[in-house]
Amino acid sequence: MPSRPSVNEIIRLLNLKPLPAEGGLFVQTYISNEVLPPECIPGRYRGVSKPFGTAIYYLLTSESDSFSALHRLPTDEIYHFYLGDPVELLLLYPDGLSQRVVLGQDILAGQFVQWVVPRGVWQGSRLLPGGEYALLGTTMAPGFTPEDYEEGKRDHLIAQYPNEAERIAQLTR
Repeated sequence: MPSRPSVNEIIRLLNLKPLPAEGGLFVQTYISNEVLPPECIPGRYRGVSKPFGTAIYYLLTSESDSFSALHRLPTDEIYHFYLGDPVELLLLYPDGLSQRVVLGQDILAGQFVQWVVPRGVWQGSRLLPGGEYALLGTTMAPGFTPEDYEEGKRDHLIAQYPNEAERIAQLTR
């Protein structure tokens, strides 16, 4: 069985850098060299050309500011769990419902190694207590561009999802 790499080894080997606004560390591993012109994609993309697809590595660590801040995207985002400790993903749906999903390797305990976050759903994540790190990946098609990112505002989200107020406070900056 292979040895578990350290956080610093993962950061160095994968050349991970801080992810502005959202938090965590990342590197883009794929961006399609083909582009969809604005007239070929839905209006929710604000008239911007989009790559066919994108993929990233994403690392969460046990540091207190290492979490994925609540945000939403105009495209479905597919999460892939690669290694490390379990991650709780909080999903806040437009109809006012919420869901917590645990990403991890223990599929016998109900953890998921892959999960799709539908477009327009608020999402945020952090390691479960006691975890050291989690290496994840995400893929999107059409691909991610910076104008896709919409940061969640704490007060607005708590007003809309009062049952998740504590988690929302933990997952907003």
